[in-house]
Amino acid sequence: MGDDMGERTEAPTSKRLMDARQKGQVPKSTDLAGVITLFGGVLMVALFGGMLIELFEANMKHMLNPPPDGEWLTTDTIAPTAKRAFGLGAKTMIPVLALAAAVGLFGQIVQVGFNISAEPIRPKLDKLNPIAGVKRVFGKKGLIKTAMSTLKLVVVLVVAYLVITSQVERLSLLPVMTVNGAMSSVIHALIILIAWLLALLLAIALADFIYQRWQHNDDLKMTKQEVKDERRSMDGDPQIKGKRMEMARQFINQRMGQAVPEADVIITNPTHFSVAIKYDTENMKAPKVTAKGVDELALRIRQLARSNDVPIVERPPLARALYWGIDVGTEISPEHYEAVAEILAYVYRIDGRMPKRLDQPGPQPAPQPGSPAGATSTQPELASV
Repeated sequence: MGDDMGERTEAPTSKRLMDARQKGQVPKSTDLAGVITLFGGVLMVALFGGMLIELFEANMKHMLNPPPDGEWLTTDTIAPTAKRAFGLGAKTMIPVLALAAAVGLFGQIVQVGFNISAEPIRPKLDKLNPIAGVKRVFGKKGLIKTAMSTLKLVVVLVVAYLVITSQVERLSLLPVMTVNGAMSSVIHALIILIAWLLALLLAIALADFIYQRWQHNDDLKMTKQEVKDERRSMDGDPQIKGKRMEMARQFINQRMGQAVPEADVIITNPTHFSVAIKYDTENMKAPKVTAKGVDELALRIRQLARSNDVPIVERPPLARALYWGIDVGTEISPEHYEAVAEILAYVYRIDGRMPKRLDQPGPQPAPQPGSPAGATSTQPELASV
């Protein structure tokens, strides 16, 4: 029933998530980015606050003190003076702004990685629709967002109130303290307040980040039909794919139907692998693999061999080695010469044919029974044909 009604019950696929990412639709929390930026600002003030104060002090002295020649600003000197003041201000603020921008960028990258997309800033006419704007503000998501923002503000104010009230007794002594003591008390209270607020905001931001990821996946959920359509578009129509596989099987069977009857011998595993070997002294330097198969194809090769009176020899290690190591239409490698030559010599003898000489560098036939010491392994047993 859910599928008939088009309900989005399926988790988004990796392709849908990637498409959304390319459009700039990524799960991110503005609260987490704000907390990271705020923490970076606090750290900046703690590390470079003294230096910034000194730079501002030097700039103000330069602006407020009279010129060395004793003349105040005139229409002739105001432009150079303003230029110098602007230069000092830029030297003071540019490093601070650059560091703040780097911290803000880090707050985005840590959530969604490095992702650049122009889609979110592309002009869209539906964004100018006032009705759609009202729906976004007063819709379900807009109301939830407003409620969450209000709740976060209330929680922050309550925590700030509790922290400040805990420091009231200490702050009430400021009028009787020295300047250094008063500054120390104020800084101590500010550090406690900032620490509590940062911890609280971080907890809220992490919760918001988890919620945003859940909301992102929920918004990208798909219907079962959409999943089927996407899989079909990626893998192709199942019917067309099935026809291609059937055509491939027919081609393989046709090729085997031509190669197996002309083979000299079929070397088997005996059930999992089958390899057809053919050797022609006039056209080949060494025996070739003319067909091979595993499982069903191996059974098909054996059936064709039986119906065409092609000998079948069981040599499991050799069959596996030829199947995995030699391509169809390729001559066997030198390490298989001796074993294949032994099998071919035996097949030619039982067929009453003269053994074909396997010229070097091809394999040589195995010695006949009664050969001198150093003869190769025993002759192969012929499998049932």
